[in-house]
Amino acid sequence: MSPVYPFDDAATARAAIDDSGTLLEWNAGAERLLGWSAAEVVGRPAGCLLVRDTPDTVLPPVGPRWHGIVTLRHRDGRAVRVWLLAHRRGSPHGGGPGRWLVYTPLEGDRPVSPDDPLSRAALAQAPCAVAVYDDRLRLYRINDAMADVIGLPEERIRGLRMPEIGGKVQNEELERHMVGVLTTGRPQEVRTYLRAGGEDRAHAWLIRMAPVMDPDGRVRGVCAAAHDFTENYRSRQRLQLVNEASVRIGTTLDVARTAQELADMCVPALTDFATVDLIDPQDYGGEPPARITAPVSLRRAAHQSVLEGIPEVVTQVGHVELYPASSPQADSLTAGRTIVGALGSGELDHWLAWNLPRRERVRELGMHSVMSVPIRARGLTLGVAVLTRHRNPEPFTADDVLLAEEITARAAVCIDNARRFSRERETALALQRSLLPRSLPRTPAVDAASRYLPAARAGVGGDWFDVIPLSGMRVAMVVGDVIGHGVQASATMGRLRTAVRTLADIDLAPEELLTHLDDLVVRLSADTGGEGRPGEVGATCLYAVYDPVSRHCTMARAGHPSPLVVPPGGEPRQIHLPAGPPLGLGGLPFESADLDLSEGSVLSFYTDGLIESRDWDGDAGHRLLREALATYTDSLDETCDRILHALLPAGGAADDVALLLARTRGLPPSQVSTWDIPADPALVAPVRKQVVEQLDTWGLQDAAFTAELVVSELVTNAIRYGARPIRLRLIHDATTLICEVSDTSHTAPHLRRAKTWDEGGRGLLLVAQLTQRWGSRHTADGKTIWAEIGLLEEE
Repeated sequence: MSPVYPFDDAATARAAIDDSGTLLEWNAGAERLLGWSAAEVVGRPAGCLLVRDTPDTVLPPVGPRWHGIVTLRHRDGRAVRVWLLAHRRGSPHGGGPGRWLVYTPLEGDRPVSPDDPLSRAALAQAPCAVAVYDDRLRLYRINDAMADVIGLPEERIRGLRMPEIGGKVQNEELERHMVGVLTTGRPQEVRTYLRAGGEDRAHAWLIRMAPVMDPDGRVRGVCAAAHDFTENYRSRQRLQLVNEASVRIGTTLDVARTAQELADMCVPALTDFATVDLIDPQDYGGEPPARITAPVSLRRAAHQSVLEGIPEVVTQVGHVELYPASSPQADSLTAGRTIVGALGSGELDHWLAWNLPRRERVRELGMHSVMSVPIRARGLTLGVAVLTRHRNPEPFTADDVLLAEEITARAAVCIDNARRFSRERETALALQRSLLPRSLPRTPAVDAASRYLPAARAGVGGDWFDVIPLSGMRVAMVVGDVIGHGVQASATMGRLRTAVRTLADIDLAPEELLTHLDDLVVRLSADTGGEGRPGEVGATCLYAVYDPVSRHCTMARAGHPSPLVVPPGGEPRQIHLPAGPPLGLGGLPFESADLDLSEGSVLSFYTDGLIESRDWDGDAGHRLLREALATYTDSLDETCDRILHALLPAGGAADDVALLLARTRGLPPSQVSTWDIPADPALVAPVRKQVVEQLDTWGLQDAAFTAELVVSELVTNAIRYGARPIRLRLIHDATTLICEVSDTSHTAPHLRRAKTWDEGGRGLLLVAQLTQRWGSRHTADGKTIWAEIGLLEEE
């Protein structure tokens, strides 16, 4: 480790003065110059050292640096004329008052020997700014180019150290490198970015430092040559900023997030305060316009500032404001190009006068330059980015405009992509919501609750669920998942859901229903294909039918996850079903499984988005689902919410999720009555009488007349056209009475309208007119004709 080089502090007179004029520091050089010790002057006003009756006039310094000749009072009473160099420095810890550091060299007028190696340095011929420092790192010589850079003549600053000349933190860093050159004898190369003495703008400098040797090879000083590579530096900086923008902007397909990334990218690299305002497409018929006329309504999408936190601004994020003509936003949008202006120069006074709160903020922050860049992509105007400077004193240049336009153009494509994705996602979500049941039907078979959540990133998919009332107070429950995401998947889901309801209405067995659904998916895949090749339509599905009278449930699945069941007071367990192929493969069989359920059992149907995650495998997902179901409460809605909270991450699922919970109910035997009917038309009258007596027992006398007519017609048809055995069953709950007649014939009845001269053919028409609905279903042994009579309407 190199030792710290000893400096001769007494070769420079140095003092520190605060803003009130009190002396804070006094070094040995100052005592050497004026004779006063530090103990005698520190803490006293600096004005006590000035000779008041001299013609010199010392004004309060203005700006970061001051220099001039003053007359000071020596301790022995004589007047001393001294050239002073003063630097304005902020508080060392920030937030407090600043101070002035005052210097003057004490040995700058010593004679220079022509044989001195420092003198032999070819300063005059140097093509760049050159300075030579002696072995105490005090300025010995500079050439004219360096004097122009510093802004001070050589005779005034000779004998000062580099930090004393420049007064910047960067100068102290450069001196540390000079110490290294002086102690090691090896040259060094340093890059720094600072404002030279007479410059308004900071420059990038390449400083090459080399040791100055005497004939004996001893290091006698340091020669520093400064090369201004500002343009190269800024070009590289702009290129780096553009490359960084391509990585940092557009990380998501969220419009607000992308707009915020644009604002973050511009601050502080390009501006001190940035705002992004977007056009609301609804104001223009749903699509952003190609051209705009003032005034223009814009919604604040994002803003960013160099100040700690974002200061209070006039327009908050999400707020809509109307910008009139002459405002930077309206001017650039109507002109279709970037507008650069100066605040406070009269160009934007009309706009600021129109918006007084904004004018006060502009004055308070000292904003001086504004640049407004339209956000355009694919021929559409999406909004405007406004960049403002207040801390950076430099106005916007032509290079700044090109850089801002390049970054904004990249961001515009990302914003447009996010806008289009959001619009498609909203469309798909609206379609999905419209195709899914708005509410689940209330049935005597089950109590049900459901949830659907679209994917957090991939968007809406093809997950669906349904609860379908069937004849005989049975109910069908279905859950499915169409491959893919977006509008196409939602549309396919709607077609499959409609097909399931249609097939369920004709009371197909679960395995038969899945077979018909598989054929439909194969046809859909063929219709969406092209050039003789099938499309990529596919789906999984699970279909279950539950009968509350027998408490029997039949299920079949097509590549879908098996459901879970929670018996009353028991532990959740998975129902093992034959897997079955996914829908769309074609030609493969499906199998069903039967199980008996206790009243109050909870069935859990779901799609794979609920249990699959990047953080765990499917087994872990099933375990978490069982744990969530184990704490089941009476509220199915609360159980749904608890399951989603336990299994889905805070940011949302990677795939869309459908969840259906159903708690089974049982119909008491006292609400069911069954008769075996002999195949004798003469016995229809006694059967009607038994039906009326049973309705009297149930207290349903108001429905007796209708039920008697319906039973008479259905039983008569079964005796005439059916096959033995024939069975009549009555089922009722609080709202519905169901009459069912079963026989072993597979011939289904058809409703036909009798002509005026026909003696028969009006029976089923009469049944259709007297009941809420009627129909037939095939069974393993034959068929069942059923009719539903509404009890509430009869009352």
